[in-house]
This record gives sequence, structure tokens and C-alpha cells, in this order.
Amino acid sequence: MTDEILDVDLLAFERGDATQRRAVVDGVMRSLATGFVYTATDLSETMLDDAYGMLRQFFELDQARKDAWIAPGTHGQAGYTGLLVETAATSEVPDWKEMLNWGPTVPEGHPMRRKYPHRFHDPVLPEADVPGITAVLTEFHERVFDTQRRFLRIIALGLGAHEALFEDLLKDGPVLNRAIRYPPMSSAPEAPHEWAGAHADINLTTVLPRATEKGLQVRTKAATEDTAAVWVDAAPPEGHVILNTGIMLERMSNGIIPSGWHRVVADADPVAGNWDGERYSVVQFCHPTPWTILAPLPSTVTPDTPARFAGIEAADLLDQVLYEINLVEDARRV
Repeated sequence: MTDEILDVDLLAFERGDATQRRAVVDGVMRSLATGFVYTATDLSETMLDDAYGMLRQFFELDQARKDAWIAPGTHGQAGYTGLLVETAATSEVPDWKEMLNWGPTVPEGHPMRRKYPHRFHDPVLPEADVPGITAVLTEFHERVFDTQRRFLRIIALGLGAHEALFEDLLKDGPVLNRAIRYPPMSSAPEAPHEWAGAHADINLTTVLPRATEKGLQVRTKAATEDTAAVWVDAAPPEGHVILNTGIMLERMSNGIIPSGWHRVVADADPVAGNWDGERYSVVQFCHPTPWTILAPLPSTVTPDTPARFAGIEAADLLDQVLYEINLVEDARRV
């Protein structure tokens, strides 16, 4: 295994021969020992430019206009979420970030919407303030989700399953896109705030196609009684995306693929020596259908690797984590 984040090529897996495909699968599984991997994709840079440009327009609105796009009752899964709300489960201090959240929904009569009404929300996007943003962010969702779906085929093979394993689980899943603005740290209130405290994502996989500044750090070794945790900067090659794994995939893989622990921290610029800027990033959290039972795949359970997790419904696990990270609106701890 490795404690480095490796660079693989999704297109080589899809277009290569059996040897090339196997090499990509092996590289992905080795890299995911960290919970992270870099990959080349066919995402359009123009599409990303358009999305990031419009999102910057939104975050530059005055606070009253941004607050108008808060979506009550969605627990941070739609609309705008302001500063000092989301809080890492490992921290009592809120993150110094603001967010815009969106994703697809299903029709009113769909059985998943009837069973999980708090999981599927109508989109709340600031079209009135940023004309054209709905179409651009819808395309962003579709293109990035296609990348995630295709990459999960590699992971399925790496776990000894059929490469189409995740296809059924992703149909109508509540996939969430989140645009994040991290303001300058000099503007934060007096407290030991970070842009985002150390955490693991809840979902199957997360893709980050671009960030405007550095700051994302990956934990390659956990702390012990004798040693501190080891954190490394995530620095993908130009034109690559970062993919990391979440708690749901850790459960389904029987711990073979761990959750990717990470944080986002503002750091002094090595040239200027006193950088105090802001950072923009847009991530997509890939969730299975809410009624998916998250239990170890049969291919991962052997006499040497007995089942580590009991089954739990994906919707229940997500509700638990949303509570822990302070997004349940009537149960906030800070």
C-alpha cells in the first residue's frame, strides 16, 4: 500500500486494453489507502470556468441577498448556508466558510420522496440575482456526476465485484453539490477557527474538480499516543480532479477503503509570506439511494477479514452525521 496520493487516468481505464485497465484499478486501490486519488478526466474547463465565475458573483452579493436564498428545513442540503454554521464532528468551533448547495430531485409522487421527504428538496438557486446560474450549475452537476459514476466502476472492480455494482445504487440518489467560499482568516471572529476542521465525508465518494487556492490537506497517518498525525497538501496535476472516499464506502468495502480524512487550512504564502486571501472550491458528494443498506460486500468478507460493520440504511447514517456536524437546524450545539 502507499501513504501517497497517486495519479491515475480514468480515460485509460475506459479506452485501454485489459493490462491498462488492471493497472488503473491497482493504482486506484493503492492510492485509496489514503482515502484520496487524483485522476485525469474529460471535464470541460470552459464549463468549470462558467460555474466558478457565476458562483463568485453569488458570494460577492451583500449578506441580505445571500440570506434570501436560505432554504429552511433542508439541513444544509439545499440553498445557502452562512458562516459559522457547519462544524466538524471533531470540533466545538464552527468552520469559517459559507456555502451554496444544490442537487437533483425526484417527482412528488416518487416512492423515495414519499418515504424520505427531508432528503429530496426542490432546488433553491439564486437565479434572480445571478441570471443563468441554474442552467450552468445543472450542467456542472450532470458532468461531475457522470465522472463519479464512471470512476465507481473502477472501485467496484477493485473490491472484487462486478464493475456495474454501484449503477443501481446511484439511480435517483440525493447527490449533493456544494460551492464553498472560505473568507480571509483575518475576518474571522476571535476563536481557533479553521476554514474546515478535520473530518471524513459521509457519502460514497467526493469529487473536487478545482480550487482557486491551496488549503486542502489529507491525513496520511492518524495520531497515536506517541506521534502526531501526518498531514500533506493535496496538490493534483493541472487539469486533474481530486476524488476522496467517505464513510458509506468504508462500510461497504469492509474497511478495505478507509474514509479520506482531510481539513482545509489557510496558510502563509511562501512568496508573499503573509497571504490572507480567500478560497473557492466546488465539491460533489455522491450518495446512494437512501434505502441502500450499507453493509460489507460479500467479496470483502473472508476468514482473514471478517465483517467489520453491521448494515445500516444510508438515510439513517446521513441523518446521524448531519446532526453531528451541526446542520440539523433545531438541534445545533454551537
